[in-house]
Amino acid sequence: MAITRRAFSFGATALVLAGCGGGSTSTAQVSTKTKLGPEFLPQPNASYDKWVVGFKERARARGISNATLTAAFRGQGYLPGVIDRDRNQTEFKRSLEDYLAIVAPEEKVSFGRKAYASQRRALAQVEERYGVPSEIMASIWGLESYFGTKRGLIPVISATSTLAWEGRRGRFFESNLMNALRIVQSGDARPNQLVGSWAGAMGHTQLIPDAYQAHAVDFDGDGKRDIWSENPIDAFATTARFLQKAGWKKGRTWGLEVKLPSGFDASIGHRNKRSVDNWRSLGVKAASGGGLPDHGSAAILAPMGRSKPAFLVFHNFNMIKRYNPSDNYALGVGYMAHRLQGGGPLVTPFGRDKYGLLLEEREALQRGLTRAGFDAGRPDGVIGKKTKAAIRGFEKARGLPVTGTPSPALLKLLR
Repeated sequence: MAITRRAFSFGATALVLAGCGGGSTSTAQVSTKTKLGPEFLPQPNASYDKWVVGFKERARARGISNATLTAAFRGQGYLPGVIDRDRNQTEFKRSLEDYLAIVAPEEKVSFGRKAYASQRRALAQVEERYGVPSEIMASIWGLESYFGTKRGLIPVISATSTLAWEGRRGRFFESNLMNALRIVQSGDARPNQLVGSWAGAMGHTQLIPDAYQAHAVDFDGDGKRDIWSENPIDAFATTARFLQKAGWKKGRTWGLEVKLPSGFDASIGHRNKRSVDNWRSLGVKAASGGGLPDHGSAAILAPMGRSKPAFLVFHNFNMIKRYNPSDNYALGVGYMAHRLQGGGPLVTPFGRDKYGLLLEEREALQRGLTRAGFDAGRPDGVIGKKTKAAIRGFEKARGLPVTGTPSPALLKLLR
C-alpha cells in the first residue's frame, strides 16, 4: 500500500499495508463474509451512520448520483479493524531485518521469479512506454499483493468511509471515498470489485482511489482501466505512470548495497547527499565488488548501524518513496528487484539480534515452538506477538519463569 505524507502536492498517492498484501486469497470475487475477521465486517455505530448521511449530501453536490450511492453503500458499514491497522503500519515499526524477512523471504523470491518471468513481455511493454524498469514494477507488485495473489478482501467503501469518519486523516480518506464512488459511476468497476487493503488500496499494485483517478491507464485498450482482473498490465502501467509523473529518471538505478569503512560515522550519510566521488574518497565501496556507479548525488542509509547492511541511494530511491514514504519500503522494493533479476541476498549479514540470536536461529526457535504444540506462526524469524505468546505458553507448561522472551537457552530446549 502506498501513502505519501507530503502535502499531497503530487495530487494522488497509492496506499498499502506494507507489501504484506491485503487478504488471504487472490481474487476479488471471493466472498468477504467467509474470509474476514469480525473486525473487518460492518458493525453498528450511530455516529458513523450519521456521518454517512452528511457525506452523501456532499457527494450528491459533487455529481454523484443517487443510484451510485445506493449501489456503492449497499452492505457497507463501520469497520473497527481498519482504525487499528492505520495505527500499526509494518514498514514504519519494524527493523529493516524484520521487514525484509516479512516482505522478501526466500520462498517469496522463488515464487516471484516465476511470476516475473510470466509477465516479462507485459512489463517490457510498459517499461518501453514509461521508462520505469520492469524489475521495479514487478517488485512493487510483489510487495503490494504477493505478485497478484493477495489483493485484499476488505470493502473499499467501508474502509475509506470508516477512516474518513474517524477523522485522523479525514480529508484524505473522504477524498478517496469520493473517488471510489466516481470509479463506480464511470463504470470502470462494480461496487463488489472495490475490495482491497484496510486503507482502501486496490488491485495488483494496491492503488488508492485518488491515485487511480489521477493515473489509471487502459494500457491493453479494452475500454476499461482495470487494475482488478487477473491480467495485471493496466496495474503495471498505472504504477509506472505514477512513478514517471513523480519524477523517475530513466536509465538510473535506485541505489545499491555498500560497504562502509572502519570508523565511518553512519549518521553523516542519512539525508546528507554528496557526490559519488566524495563517498568514494571516504572509503565507501560497493558491497558486491567493483566501482560505485555514478547516478548523481547520493545519500548513505545505514538504518541498523555501520556494521549492518548499508546502502547508497540515489534520486530514484525517493521516487519509490512517493509510492510509500517508508525507507524500509523503498529498500524492500530495491532489494526484491535485485533478487528478481537473479541477484543474491545482502552481502553484509545482519548478525545477532538483541536476544543473541541469528535470523536462522529465530526461525528454528519458531519451528521448535510449533512442534512442541505452541503455534508460533510462519517461521520467518520475526519475533512478534504470536511468537512471544507461544514462548509464554511453552515456559508455563515447562514450569519455567514466564518471560515471553527468546534466548539461546530457550532454543537449546526446543532442539
